[in-house]
Amino acid sequence: MAVEPDNILLQHMRRFDEKLDRVVDEMLDVKVRSTAVEEGLAGINRRLDRLEMRVERIERRLDLVDHPR
Repeated sequence: MAVEPDNILLQHMRRFDEKLDRVVDEMLDVKVRSTAVEEGLAGINRRLDRLEMRVERIERRLDLVDHPR
């Protein structure tokens, strides 16, 4: 019995499925990396907030800012 070749449509669908799997994997990687960037940015923002508070405190102690009336 001779083995018949797969239907051309099935071949294309299999290739499409493989490519779609790769895209899904890459998107998961992008999500993980995006989360890491967001967490890093949040950390930087927290440090900047603390720095701002420290600078304001220094300015008040050195009397470099106007006092509220």
